[in-house]
Amino acid sequence: MNGGSTQNPGPGASALAPVEAAKQAGPADLSALFMRRHSELVRLAVLLVGDQATAEDVVQDVFTRLHARRAHGPCIEDSLPYVRAAVLNGCRSELRRRAVVRRFAGLNGKLFEQVTQDSAEQELMRSEERNLVLAALAALPFRRREVLVLRYYVGLSEAEIARVLGIRPGTVKSTAARGLAALAQRLGRQA
Repeated sequence: MNGGSTQNPGPGASALAPVEAAKQAGPADLSALFMRRHSELVRLAVLLVGDQATAEDVVQDVFTRLHARRAHGPCIEDSLPYVRAAVLNGCRSELRRRAVVRRFAGLNGKLFEQVTQDSAEQELMRSEERNLVLAALAALPFRRREVLVLRYYVGLSEAEIARVLGIRPGTVKSTAARGLAALAQRLGRQA
C-alpha cells in the first residue's frame, strides 16, 4: 500500500508488533511519517471538517500527541491506519465542538462555512461542481461521510476502512452504498 517493505512477524509474534516496534522508534521515524503523510492526512481532514486551517490543526494535534507519547503509541509507517483513525477522531471532536458552540450560541451556521482562500492554488481547486459535492457530502451523517472519504478519496479497501473505523467490512459496504445513494439523490443523479 505504501511502497515500504513489511516484515512478516515470526512465530510467537503478537498482534501488538507495530506498537512494540513503535516503542523502539524514535523522533526520526515520527518525522519521516509526518513528512510522507502530512498532506494526505490534511486533505482527509479537510473533507471531514470543511476547512483547511482546522484540518491542519487536527493533524498537527495528532502528531503532537504521538510525539509526546511515542513510547506508548505507534509512530511508524506500518501504523498509518492508527494515525488515520486518530485524525478521524480529531475531526469528530471538532465537529462535536462546533455543534455545541452553535447550540449554545444560537447560531444556525452550515457545517462547511465559506473560508477565505489565501493562495491561488487553493482558489483554483474550487469549482462549482466541487462545492456541490462538498455540500452534499456535508449533509450526510458523519459515519457515511467517513466511509465515502476513506473509500473514494483515500482509496482504502473495505477491510482497511473496517480496521480504521473499528466496524465490520459488511457494515462498511452497506454504509458506502447508502452514502452513495444519498449523494446521488442530493445531486439529482441516478445511482
